[in-house]
Amino acid sequence: MFAMRHMNRRKAGTVTGETPVRRRLVGSALRRYRENVGYALEDAARVLECDRSKISRIETGQRGIRPKELRELLTEYGVPESDQAALLAIASRGGQRGWWHPYAGSFSAAYLDFVIMESVASEIMCYEAQLVPGLLQTEDYAGAIAAAGPGDTTSGQREDAIAAMAARRQAVLTGSSGPSGSAGSSGSAGSAGSAGSAGSAVSAGSAGRRLWVVLGEGALHQEVGGPGVLAGQIRHLVQLSEDLPDLTLQVLPFTAGAHAAAGSASLAILRFSDAPSLGVVYVEALSGGVYLESQTDVARYIRAFALLRASALSAADSVHLLRSLGA
Repeated sequence: MFAMRHMNRRKAGTVTGETPVRRRLVGSALRRYRENVGYALEDAARVLECDRSKISRIETGQRGIRPKELRELLTEYGVPESDQAALLAIASRGGQRGWWHPYAGSFSAAYLDFVIMESVASEIMCYEAQLVPGLLQTEDYAGAIAAAGPGDTTSGQREDAIAAMAARRQAVLTGSSGPSGSAGSSGSAGSAGSAGSAGSAVSAGSAGRRLWVVLGEGALHQEVGGPGVLAGQIRHLVQLSEDLPDLTLQVLPFTAGAHAAAGSASLAILRFSDAPSLGVVYVEALSGGVYLESQTDVARYIRAFALLRASALSAADSVHLLRSLGA
């Protein structure tokens, strides 16, 4: 439902405020770096030869910052090159053409920010209690979820959401942002007889992006689209687990009982290469969701995810369970 909840709802995904999450992430990092070296707003303003109010608006995410200015501030603050590269990628990626461009006009600003950050993330951690995550769904499974929506979207919006999810899957799982030809192959896995061919379509790998998924056992029994679609989806999960070396899929069994994420049914965490201080958490909700980027919040969710993984079955045991259910 992730894409569906952000189609043509400009305010639905910005529960935490209208300020774009990418700007907040970059701005809060700049403020932290500035304070670490003991600079006042006036000192930073002198670097850019601007008014202190501009620095303040940048740091609070109220306005963006050009890559050249961002580089100047980061260099002045003595920020390591690796952290600079991560922040520059986050800040400038939106201006580059990506898989999301054909759908950008239909997405909420918050969701567009999320997928842009996802495209430069080096690590994605995802937990779903009741549904297979969108990145691992077959086309039939995704279509069944879209059809079950609350009815406040048009058929065209639902079709756009399904197409966007297919393009997102291809980009994240294979590292390719070209035409989503493999999405159709992946989608054919939703039918009972073609799950085997779906996995080969994404076997190229995710270009070094690490994907950790913890899936509640309940999702493997929720008959989304009916028994045939669910069976095809489960076989597709097995295929992905075998074909994608950068994917670790673990099932959280019913026997795990209470666990660290019991208060959330869906969450995702993004982290960025060589910049451990940067991260974003997305907590799903029916009306859109909440984005968290403070170091404290991100650290709390990373700890919770680590505990969640410890409570889940190992990757090997998870595949064994999936095989037994999909047989």
